[in-house]
Amino acid sequence: MSEFIKKATKYAVDKVADIPKPEASIEDVDLKNVAKSGITYLAKLGVLNPYSHSIPICEISFCLKTDNRVIASGNVPDPGSIEAKKTTMLEVPMLVPHDIVLTLVKDLWKDWDIDYELQIGLIVDLPVFGSFTIPLDTKGEIKLPTIGSIFGGGDDEEKEKE
Repeated sequence: MSEFIKKATKYAVDKVADIPKPEASIEDVDLKNVAKSGITYLAKLGVLNPYSHSIPICEISFCLKTDNRVIASGNVPDPGSIEAKKTTMLEVPMLVPHDIVLTLVKDLWKDWDIDYELQIGLIVDLPVFGSFTIPLDTKGEIKLPTIGSIFGGGDDEEKEKE
């Protein structure tokens, strides 16, 4: 009898492993807004749903780091659902307070950008599996706005080319 249970368990595990799962990727990270409260960056996620029904998203958690320091973290509760048989684009806003940006002066003076590492956990509710976290991470650079671009002066590089 125990041999039958072992075979049945192995069969079930193999079949569950073959079931397609949603896939996600970080498509872009860029500046969204500069306000009194800080600088808001926006991460855009592409999430592919292989199923013929929509999947609810429970939560999106994020952690934005630079120089091994966390400069923004939080979560987006109940951001909606992933459409059936499509890639759904999701946006994750991340607010970095001005006082934290000012502490990054060493990195800013070199090239007026922030070298970052972004970790995102996309938590979805799958019918058979229950809550399932899709981990995502990326590294890159975020250019900071120039004084001219904040006050509507346009792109300083374009002016230099003219």
